[in-house]
Amino acid sequence: MTAALVAGLLAGYGIALPVGAVATYLVSLTARTSLRTGVCAALGVATADGLYALAAALGGSAPAAALRPVLEPLRWASALVLAVLAVRGAVTAVRQYRGQRLTTRSTPPPPSPARAYLALLGITLLNPTTVIYFAALVLGTRAADAVSLPEQGVFVLAAFAASASWQLLLAGGGALLGRLLTGRRGRLVTALVSSGVILLLAVRMLL
Repeated sequence: MTAALVAGLLAGYGIALPVGAVATYLVSLTARTSLRTGVCAALGVATADGLYALAAALGGSAPAAALRPVLEPLRWASALVLAVLAVRGAVTAVRQYRGQRLTTRSTPPPPSPARAYLALLGITLLNPTTVIYFAALVLGTRAADAVSLPEQGVFVLAAFAASASWQLLLAGGGALLGRLLTGRRGRLVTALVSSGVILLLAVRMLL
């Protein structure tokens, strides 16, 4: 049981720690909204990681094999969603900066915590790298003896907890960033930089 716990923690941190487009978007979303919204978004990412860990633990190589025919469309869809988020974030930041005097023409309200959760869950589920990572990890560490159901459960829960702890740390950083950069120009610069990084990572995903 301890081995399954350690394996799950390592698996969760292994997929969560690399800071990519989703992590960048999570930080910027929390910075311009609230910690509550960021926490829900972080849990959306962790939920997707937990679901893929569950699929890998129960199915082994089956999830990766099933996704192989649609791997390229999924990669394009993920890149497209991230690119749209990057452009939308930049446009929104510019409108907020220019429209300070036009209070009647305010920008759309920030996403609700529930919407942020579903959005980050969907974005993360679009990334086939996650399920392939977990499938390869399970296959590479599976012993000759069959893994019991409780051990599989511990593995999945540990992977979810590890991912959630890191995503929540990122959300906390985003909330701190939002408090520090309260000025119009500071929010504009950080939003544009974040959008640029997300867009570059989305393009890199296709190369």
